[in-house]
Amino acid sequence: METFLKRDRAVVISALATLVLLAWAYLSWQANRMNIAGSISEMPGMIIAQPSLRPWNVQEFAFTFAMWAVMMVGMMLPSAAPMILLYSRIVTHAHERGWAFAKSGWFLCGYLLSWTLFSLAATATQGILEYVALLTPMMVAATHPIAGIILIGAGLYQWTPLKHACLTQCRSPLEFIQSRGGFGAGGSGALRAGFIHGLYCVGCCWALMTLLFAGGVMNIVWIAALAVLVFLEKVFPSGYVIARIAGVGLVAVGLGLVLRG
Repeated sequence: METFLKRDRAVVISALATLVLLAWAYLSWQANRMNIAGSISEMPGMIIAQPSLRPWNVQEFAFTFAMWAVMMVGMMLPSAAPMILLYSRIVTHAHERGWAFAKSGWFLCGYLLSWTLFSLAATATQGILEYVALLTPMMVAATHPIAGIILIGAGLYQWTPLKHACLTQCRSPLEFIQSRGGFGAGGSGALRAGFIHGLYCVGCCWALMTLLFAGGVMNIVWIAALAVLVFLEKVFPSGYVIARIAGVGLVAVGLGLVLRG
């Protein structure tokens, strides 16, 4: 049984790592394309990235939505791994006792569903911001004051009770399970549990995700920095302190950008 537990854990870790690596490979490829397009647009006589001031078509919306959805997989799965591994362990022990329990994939799908819905909202927001010219075609805030306001808003949210409550649920997988009396044995129960846990993560991190509009939606360094911050908040023992220190820093930088503008 010990060997089986280790093998099952290794399978889950390998699956999560594969998803994360594929997501980051896609993001790196897209970021490289954006950098090339930006370089070409800056050449004399070349203008390929000008504001169109028109709503997106279906193809543009779908492309941007896919980009956001993949980005959320790459950014959020590392910090969600402890919860998913705990669920996998519970499933394994249930099977040991002869109980039929849904596989970890159901829980994972529920978790990703919540971030997929967030990606849909983020895509719509990006489309609106580009339409009103608050976001450039290179997917970055058009002015320093706009970027500063985004940073200030995200920094203030780091200190709110809602942020603290959602972060608590994300940081305490066992408490999350116990507060709901465990999981249902079927796939629908696991899917629902994963979805609810994902909603807590959205509540914890949505403001940090808006920072992508300030630093660049396809700025790979900025994306990586935010992913690391999310991981530190959720996994490290001093996560609450890190969140609040980050909030102070974001407000300070945001005020500087507003004053500079």
